[in-house]
This record gives sequence, C-alpha cells and structure tokens, in this order.
Amino acid sequence: MVIPARNEAANLPNLLESLRGQTLPPAEIVVVDDGSEDGTGDIAARFGARVIRHDEPPPGWMGKNWALWDGFHHTTGDIVAFLDADVRLAPNALEALVAAREKAGGAVSVIPFHTAPRPAEKLSLIFNLLGIFAFMSPYEAANPRRGLYGSCIVTAREDYLRVNGHAGVSSELVDDLALGARFLAAGIPVTNYMGYPLVSFRMYPGGLRHAAEGFSKSAALSMSPLDRRTVLLCALWMIGLLLCGLFFWLDWLPAAGYILYAAQIRRMSRYTGTFGVLPFLHALPSLFFIGVMLYSVYQTAVLGRVTWKGRQISVRGGRN
Repeated sequence: MVIPARNEAANLPNLLESLRGQTLPPAEIVVVDDGSEDGTGDIAARFGARVIRHDEPPPGWMGKNWALWDGFHHTTGDIVAFLDADVRLAPNALEALVAAREKAGGAVSVIPFHTAPRPAEKLSLIFNLLGIFAFMSPYEAANPRRGLYGSCIVTAREDYLRVNGHAGVSSELVDDLALGARFLAAGIPVTNYMGYPLVSFRMYPGGLRHAAEGFSKSAALSMSPLDRRTVLLCALWMIGLLLCGLFFWLDWLPAAGYILYAAQIRRMSRYTGTFGVLPFLHALPSLFFIGVMLYSVYQTAVLGRVTWKGRQISVRGGRN
C-alpha cells in the first residue's frame, strides 16, 4: 500500500488508524512524505508505516506522481493499493477492494463518500455529483480514455509495471485519468465504483479557499478525456440546475424544476456525501461550482499554472 502525503498531519492518523482494523490487514504500508512541514512523516512512523522522505521531484515529474512511483518501488506485494491521505476505510473495505479487483480484473478505483462536516466543505456538492456522473456515465464504458479516480486505486503489480505505472504519466497533472487510459491502451480493464459505505474521505477541511484551490487545479483539465456525450449531458443538467436555482421565483415552471432538482440531488447525495440541507439550497453550491470552474479555466488557459499546497504547478509539465 502506498500513501502519498504532503502536509497531511491532520488527515493521516484517521487513515492509518482505519488500516489497523481491517479484516484483511495490509502486508505493508509505505507513506511517502512529500516535503511536508507539519510532521507528517513522524506521525506515519509512529503508526508503524515505512516512511520515504521526498523534498523535490526530479525534472519532468509532478510531485505526487513521483511519490507514487517511488513509493511503489518500496513495496513487494502482488496487489498494490494507492490511497490518498484523506481516505478512511471501513473495517472490511480492503477485503472488498481486493475481491472487486479479482472479479473485475485489471485496475479498479473508488469514488469515496464525502464526509463534509463544515458548511464550506458542503459547497463541493455539485463537484461531487458531476464527478460521479462523469465516472459512472454509460458513455464512459466504451471510452478508450476512461480514467481512474486517484483517491483509491487497486491494481496488480504486473499490470502496473506493464504500463510503466506513474512513470508513464510523470508530467501529467491529472495523473489518475491519464493512468486509466494507459491501462486501457494496454488491454487491461479499468473499473470504477462508488465508495459508499466502505470508502470515504474528507476533502479540503481547511475551508473555502482550500476547497477552491483544490478543485480548480484540475477541474478544467479533467473534462478533456470525457466522451463528448457525457460532457453534453452534464452541461445540460448544469444549465437546467442554474436556471431553476436562480429564477425559480419568476414562474411555476422554474419553481417546479427547482423542486425536482432538489429531490433528485437529495436522493443522490445520500450515497455521495454528508451535505445536509444543501440539496434544497442547490443554487449556493451551483454558484460555487461556476466560480471555481471559471477560475480553473483562467489558471490553466491564461496563466498556464495552478497552485496547490504551496507549490506552483505548470500545466505544461512543471512540478507539484
């Protein structure tokens, strides 16, 4: 198991504690401390993980990609799991993940259930829903560029090496999508699952700015590998949501649409995350989504760089 971690002192103990209680215990846990300044590596060592310290990635590498690739080479198992530090696992999650990979073959990934306790975190509702739409769309089943969800990936060692792992996507900002496409190009199946109720995470607990920074770094870029029919359906759904959310007071038709959208979002959010009453106030997370998407386009198309955890990342092949 490989866990890349940059300034994850607040998140990492939750993941490592959940790994202690697994019905299928991991044979090895490798935490790659990617230039942390908050004692992340010390915390991982106290939990008994093997800690690999990084400062800066080699030229041509994104930091996370280098952490995953190097961390992989400190493992020995035939099945390898890559987990983000903000993930939490139910006691039988690892056993279920391995069983799912054995059944599906190839590589599997999971879209975790989003635990969002604070109001600012709940504004990510639309990002979470559209992420599920994109990964679970029927049009993506035949998409040769279909990606993986990077928070939780499980693969056979030989399959990972066959596609040259993260070395094959060393400069990619959205490495999980690029890695999935490489698996498919090599004839290795890629299967995505929803994580509820076994796999969850808490994204961006640092507040609104942290969430905007995190989503904007890859929001615009992550659309390019999608099937155009998936993009069209997501766009139409989003346009309808915005129109009903902003103009529900004008007439009965947008008012009815507002209620129907709220009912749909409420039903889906039960399996997506803890979003409280926001499905009934969906104009708020919708506006947050639009603002972050515009900022993401500005960063990637105009500035040519994004910012994440104190690093400037060139979208043309810099570092992170």
